[in-house]
Amino acid sequence: MGSGALVAVSYSSHTEDQRRAMLDAVGVASVDELFQDIPLLFRNPRLDLPAPLSELELRRELGALAGRNANLEEYACFLGAGAYRHFIPGVVHHITGRGEFYTSYTPYQAEISQGTLQAIYEFQSLVCLLTGMDVANSGMYDGASALAEAALMACRVTGRYLVAALDTVSPNYRWVVETYLGPKGIPLEVVAQSDHTPKDAACVLVQSPNNFGYVEDLAALVAGAHEAGALAVVAVDPISLGLFRPPGDHGADIVVGEGQALGTPPTFGGPYLGLFACKQEYLRQMPGRIVGRTVDTEGREGFVLTLQTREQHIRRERATSNICTSQNLVALAATVYLATLGKSGLRQVAEQCYHKAHYAASRISRLRGYSVPLSGVFFKEFVVSCPRPPCEINEGLLERRVIGGLDISDLVPNGMLLCVTEMNTKQEIDALVESLKAIA
Repeated sequence: MGSGALVAVSYSSHTEDQRRAMLDAVGVASVDELFQDIPLLFRNPRLDLPAPLSELELRRELGALAGRNANLEEYACFLGAGAYRHFIPGVVHHITGRGEFYTSYTPYQAEISQGTLQAIYEFQSLVCLLTGMDVANSGMYDGASALAEAALMACRVTGRYLVAALDTVSPNYRWVVETYLGPKGIPLEVVAQSDHTPKDAACVLVQSPNNFGYVEDLAALVAGAHEAGALAVVAVDPISLGLFRPPGDHGADIVVGEGQALGTPPTFGGPYLGLFACKQEYLRQMPGRIVGRTVDTEGREGFVLTLQTREQHIRRERATSNICTSQNLVALAATVYLATLGKSGLRQVAEQCYHKAHYAASRISRLRGYSVPLSGVFFKEFVVSCPRPPCEINEGLLERRVIGGLDISDLVPNGMLLCVTEMNTKQEIDALVESLKAIA
């Protein structure tokens, strides 16, 4: 049985003799003795619950609670910072809602999982096309943990045990990377773009667009990493790759990303989807699983799990990762999204994000008290310096049914990170500008 698998079993109670044998084995006289360390007051506390409700009453109560949220259907939203609102074609939900996909688990048995395996294979192929890389796995937990897995993979490949990260990488991503590296005693060194890559670094972690929404000079950063004998690991926003050259074209060794924007709405913390791709030569150090396409003895096309490097499948000391979640459904959503939009559709989405964000930045920069303090090319997010603390600005925006940007005052004085996607209309952007003007 695979780890995490759900198995239906019939309940069978123990006999009194069996209970007595177990109690004698652990040296206690009764079941109550097992809980004697818990004060009696807290063992069976009275639950102060309201009277039960009918289904109709409960639906109304939950609806009233949900109505207190600033939802994205009734509010204009300019908040991104890792969770993005993009248009999702109806076919995405139609396909992912089908029972054969919606209830599927890890496809261990290829003979009965051909549809699921083919969907994963298509996902991997699309990720390779998107990132410009040779091979991709079948999905990770999210973008942050994918970056952490990439750092560990770089250490295995190079035999070095120091990871460098640009200071423009998301602090949240860096925290996750540190969490993964800590138990292995691998330090994370934060460096500026102007710094040289540490000579004993296994890799350099780059994010593009970075934490402030700006596009990094990948060619120069990749070259700098390679000069120091380190791998170049790049975290991307996949939507931006509809407009900008992929990291693979710049020589990146490992490319990761957050796939939530590809067909999954920005819900309360998930589900997310980690993208992970690398050069062919590093294939056997890649975490997770890879689905391959082959033919059987009769020449018929089929799909199989080609590479499984998690500890459940191979000897623990040779495993590259213990990542064992099934990301099939979210990966399927990304696959349907990309296949539906196609190359030209994804480019149109990226272009709308780019032009609408630059229109918003241009208008906001002309407001008294506001400025766009950072220079360079940005995609759909940009930093605004506000005349008042962003928390106060956002409170004023909410009163006008607008969800503002992320408060990054700890990084930029009175800084707010705004995000504009194809979902934001010109009317919404103009209303945001007028609201900012009034609040200032």
